[in-house]
Amino acid sequence: IGLAFGGALGRIAGFFGRLSDRLIMGVMTVLLCFPGIILAIALVSSLGPSVGNVTFAIGVIFIPAFARIARANTLSLRNREFVLASQALGARTPRILIREILPNLMPALLSYAVVMLGVAILAEAALGFLGLSVRPPQPSWGGMVAAERGNLADALQAVFIPAAVMFLTVLAINVLGEATRRLFDIRAQSL
Repeated sequence: IGLAFGGALGRIAGFFGRLSDRLIMGVMTVLLCFPGIILAIALVSSLGPSVGNVTFAIGVIFIPAFARIARANTLSLRNREFVLASQALGARTPRILIREILPNLMPALLSYAVVMLGVAILAEAALGFLGLSVRPPQPSWGGMVAAERGNLADALQAVFIPAAVMFLTVLAINVLGEATRRLFDIRAQSL
């Protein structure tokens, strides 16, 4: 959700500039003013705890970050030769945004998306711990920790095993994200 909508909004803001840039980035700045977890709590509380609503809430908190990355990269690409050549050949704006600019944005957006996947897991765990994520019997790491925190003195492993697995998963995703970033970083490859 964050990658799709944020990437599209950032491309539009960066390519057209002026009023659309001010309007879109103003809304993104307002969304960034709210702490992400508070915004997610507000969205899930108002919509109700379900898989779709939790996914939507976590996706919404990532839209501004993806929009800013897409906008910054689009600003640097909109006056490049391949975009100007496409405009000179009469290509319409949607084609330029999709066929010319989007492929050049994807490395930055995908490497950021992999790293943000770990943040999304932690956000869902926080919502699950607060009781705002999916309900049992659907599994949630935050829900598992919250359900067993009363038994912490008797069964330490009931809390620490889900927390350790969550930690290892987020660590593995971050290592994968760093490897993806290095793979797409053209300057590092030339060194």
